[in-house]
Amino acid sequence: MKKGIVIAALLVCAFTRLLAQENGVHQQSTVYEWPKDPLVKQKLDKWQDQKFGMIVHWGLYAVPGMIESWSICSEDWIDRDSTKTYDDYKKWYWGLSKDFNPVNFNPEQWATAGKNAGMKYLVFTTKHHDGFAMFDTKESDFSIAKGPFANNPKADVAKYVFDAFRKEGFMIGAYFSKPDWHSQYYWWSKYATADRNNNYDIKKNPWRWNKYKSFTYNQLEELMTKYGSVDILWLDGGWVRPLETVNEEVLSWGANIPKWSQDIDMPNIARMARKAQPGLLMVDRTVHGPYENYQTPEQKIPDTQLNYPWESCMTLGGAWGFVNNDQYKSANVVVHKLVEIVAKGGSLLLGIGPKADGTLPDAVVTKLNDIGEWTSKNGKAIYNTRITKNYHSGQIWFTQSKDGKKRYAIYCIPETEKPAGTISWTGNSPKKGTAVTMVANGKKVKWSTVNGATAIVLPAGLKVEQAALSFEFTPAD
Repeated sequence: MKKGIVIAALLVCAFTRLLAQENGVHQQSTVYEWPKDPLVKQKLDKWQDQKFGMIVHWGLYAVPGMIESWSICSEDWIDRDSTKTYDDYKKWYWGLSKDFNPVNFNPEQWATAGKNAGMKYLVFTTKHHDGFAMFDTKESDFSIAKGPFANNPKADVAKYVFDAFRKEGFMIGAYFSKPDWHSQYYWWSKYATADRNNNYDIKKNPWRWNKYKSFTYNQLEELMTKYGSVDILWLDGGWVRPLETVNEEVLSWGANIPKWSQDIDMPNIARMARKAQPGLLMVDRTVHGPYENYQTPEQKIPDTQLNYPWESCMTLGGAWGFVNNDQYKSANVVVHKLVEIVAKGGSLLLGIGPKADGTLPDAVVTKLNDIGEWTSKNGKAIYNTRITKNYHSGQIWFTQSKDGKKRYAIYCIPETEKPAGTISWTGNSPKKGTAVTMVANGKKVKWSTVNGATAIVLPAGLKVEQAALSFEFTPAD
């Protein structure tokens, strides 16, 4: 399709759509393409075993405790200090680099808290849209390793984060923003910065865009070659894309849709990255095709089960990064979301934000420990499982072992309710004459199936605060 026709179609469609992207939330691709590389397939299968991960947003925005990056973007939905001009505000925000000195930086605390919660993989923000690198890049002085933290032995922050989580057995993911609002090759100071897109005509300034492509490639090459084994390259900023890859998510941006193709040559990046990291999972968010090895709906769970790889990325609190006086989800809420997501075929990537000093808020550590109280006892029904055809019955969700020989029923107990004496579900009947056991303790429970409905008699003395009960059985089908 010719570019002019594509742009016209975008404008017409965008006019009729709700501006779902106004809050910076990425939606979900409508198409999935399975990878062909055997090593990528193998890594993807391993990733699908993990089910529960941690995404860490940490950057300049931790200093004042505010929304990550977006406050410097000039879009109508963004509210900021009205006493400052826009240019002065950007200078103030970028000037936070002089104040960011995380002298208590403790990635081991993060990794321990994640492990205690039952998390199995990490995605760490090596650079968000504001362009501030959380690694020692040679491409820019705008990094944690060049400011007041430069002389600290752990100044190359990403290295120590990855090392700490590797020691706890995590798969390692590097988040990287394709747009860089600090770079003169993306937001050129010659022009105003109207929105999240680059602010100059790429067709008229090919030299400048080629410099941006080289800048991006070189930073990604640093991450892929200098930081040990990396399992996932998690690329954010889906508006940086070839124009021919537009989809429903792009159309929802309304006035913020790309004016021209922001092609950064993903095939070239992929060749480099997978040469350095064989089998690397690439997650070019919302850009469907060979470089989106799994989908990443944000702050939501798909309505139905999906038979291809995906994860829901959600915040533990109200923001991705650290925000003062944030309100965090209860362990029950997180466990229930995890159960639903896994039953629908996905993984939960839970977002937390360290404070500016480099430590996790006490409330975050407590919440993660509370979640771990459940995953440590019921993990068999979550990890290394796959979907079942009949995956939901009332408050009960179902998973099965990879070989299909065992099935799991997980009863999510509403936070305000005491566990009932008997629960029941339809479908997924246990095989006649076999035992149904509680995953948490291995104890057998009484059960019966009549006309396809299975009833379970719950043991007496169950804790009221229990988030969910899980049961293991051999399926009849």
